[in-house]
Amino acid sequence: MNLLITGANGYIGQRLIQFLPDKQHRLYCCVRNRERFEAEHTHPSVHILEIDFLNPGTAVLPKEIDVAFYLIHSLTSSVNDFQLQEEQCAANFNRLISVTNAKQVIYLSGIVNEDHLSKHLSSRLAVEELLRSNSIPLTVLRAAIIVGSGSASFEIIRDITEKLPVMITPKWVNTQCRPVAVRNVLQYLAGVMLQEHTYNKVYDIGGPEVLTYKQMMLQFAEVRGLKRTILTLPVMTPRISSYWLYFITATSYPLAVNLVNSMKVPVICKPNSLNSDLNIQLFTYKEAVALAFEKTEQNMVVSSWKDAFISSNTSVHLMNYINVPVFGCYRDIKLREINPELAEAVLQKIWSIGGTTGWYYGNTLWKLRGLMDKMAGGVGLRRGRTNTNTINPGEALDFWRVLIADKEQKRLLLYAEMKLPGEAWLEFRIMKLKNKLQVRQSAIFRPKGIWGRLYWYSVLPFHYFIFNGMIDAIIKEAKKDNKIKPV
Repeated sequence: MNLLITGANGYIGQRLIQFLPDKQHRLYCCVRNRERFEAEHTHPSVHILEIDFLNPGTAVLPKEIDVAFYLIHSLTSSVNDFQLQEEQCAANFNRLISVTNAKQVIYLSGIVNEDHLSKHLSSRLAVEELLRSNSIPLTVLRAAIIVGSGSASFEIIRDITEKLPVMITPKWVNTQCRPVAVRNVLQYLAGVMLQEHTYNKVYDIGGPEVLTYKQMMLQFAEVRGLKRTILTLPVMTPRISSYWLYFITATSYPLAVNLVNSMKVPVICKPNSLNSDLNIQLFTYKEAVALAFEKTEQNMVVSSWKDAFISSNTSVHLMNYINVPVFGCYRDIKLREINPELAEAVLQKIWSIGGTTGWYYGNTLWKLRGLMDKMAGGVGLRRGRTNTNTINPGEALDFWRVLIADKEQKRLLLYAEMKLPGEAWLEFRIMKLKNKLQVRQSAIFRPKGIWGRLYWYSVLPFHYFIFNGMIDAIIKEAKKDNKIKPV
C-alpha cells in the first residue's frame, strides 16, 4: 500500500512511521526540511518529499497514493495567526492530493462537540470542512488529550505534578476531558485505512474514562508515587493562567495561551463503536502514563512535541544553514589535547550534554541564564532533551537546537534559540591539529547592532570561567569513565 504522511516530522507522524509495518507499505513522508528527517529514517520503504504546505510552490505528490494521513497542526506557532496558517495548509494539500489516485484521506482532529469552541478547536473544525470539500473520501478521527512519552499533554502534566507538591491552580483544572493513549491513537489511524465503512465519517476517539485535568494530575502523581495537594483559584484570569503555565512548564507562551483557551472547553467523546469494530483494547489513563514512563526510562522516546520547530517559533529552514558564519562574529575557542584512547569517552560525554546531565560546569549559572530567558519570553532550559545519550539533527536540547550531530565526524553543532541580540552557535569537535588529537569547543556569536556587541563584552568574563570549566570537566568525566591517566 502506498501511504502519504504529512507532518511526518511531528509527534504523531514520527510514531506512525514506526508503527506501520515496513514490509507492507511504501511511505511517502512529507517534511519541510529533509536534512532533519533523513538522518533518522534510512529504511528503503521510506521516501522523503520536501514540501512546505504553507508555500508548496511547484511541488507535486506521487500519483499512486492509496491513503493520505493529514497530520499538520500549527497550534504553537503563534497566538493569533495559526488558524490562517492551518487553513492555508489544508487548501494547498487539497489542491495537491486532488490530482493523485488517493482513495482516502485520514485527518487527526480535535473534539469539537461544544457550542463555544476555542480558536484552536475552531481551527480544527475549519480544516475538517476544507478537507471534506475535496472529492476524496475523508475519515476524521477526533481526539482530546493524547498521552504518551514526549506528548505535549504528558510533558506539561509531568512538569506541573513533579515540581509542585502544593498547586494553586486555575479553575480550568476542573474541565472534563477524555484522554487517550498514543498507542490507541496509532491503532485507530492504521485501523481505518481503506475501511470503506469509515469513509466520510467522523469518530471521536478517547480512552475509557472521563477525567478532569485535576484528576489526571492526581492520578499521574499516584503512578509516580507522589503526594500532591491541588487548590483551585477561581479568580485567575486567562492571561495570568497562561503565564502560570508558561513559567512552570516547558511550553512557549503562544502554546500556553492556546492551551489555556482550549482547556476551558470540555472535550467529551460522542459514543461510537469504532474501537470494538477495529478490536482495539483501550488503555486507562494510569496505564497510558505508566507506558509513557516505561519508554522514557528505557531511553526509547520516539518523538517529542518540544522537537518541533514551531514549539520555539524557529524557522525550519535553519537546517539549511549549517555552516557557521565566518565574518562579523565573535569567537571563544578552547582547545585541549587528549589521548586517542580517550576520544570515544569524550565523544560520549559531549553526546550526553544538557538535559538531566547538565552542562558539566557552572550548572547554577546555566539555570540562571535559562530563567532569564524565560523572563524575557524565551524557551528557557526546561525543554531538556528527548533522550539522555542520543542526539539527532533538528532536536531541541535545552535552549539550543541541534544542527549537526555526526558521530563519524565527531562533531556536534548547536544553535541558540534563547532570546539574544544576535545569533549564537556552540560547537564541539574532536579533530587532529598538528598531528595531535584535540577537543575543540567553539562559542560563536554574531551580534545585531550595538546591543549585540555590548551583550558579548558584558558576558565575556562569565564565558572565560564557564567555557574553560566546561571543556575541562568533559575531559575529566571522560577520564573517570575510561580510567585513563591525564596526558
